Amino acid sequence: MAQFKIKKGDQVIVTTGRDRGKKGEVLEVLREDNRVRVQGVNIVKRHRRPTQANAGGIEAFEAPIAISNVAHIDPESGAATRVSIVEQDGKKVRVAKASGKVIS
Repeated sequence: MAQFKIKKGDQVIVTTGRDRGKKGEVLEVLREDNRVRVQGVNIVKRHRRPTQANAGGIEAFEAPIAISNVAHIDPESGAATRVSIVEQDGKKVRVAKASGKVIS
């Protein structure tokens, strides 16, 4: 399994698809499927049947998108950037290639 540089809680920008340019926080990383769920991106609606636990109706939620279609946001410029992993003070940290700033 590959190492992902995008993690839950990261701020990302969508680089391709119908939601291109939208920014949001990663809600979930689905490692087996190489997909991520991003807040406010790829909103889909589903009709749900009422159950004892749920009232039913039309439910909107974020569907997963391919991890290759998102990129980290550069902390300095706010644009998309690639990420490298470097060692600082004995710990591995993620660094934006565009600005050299650490991504927390």
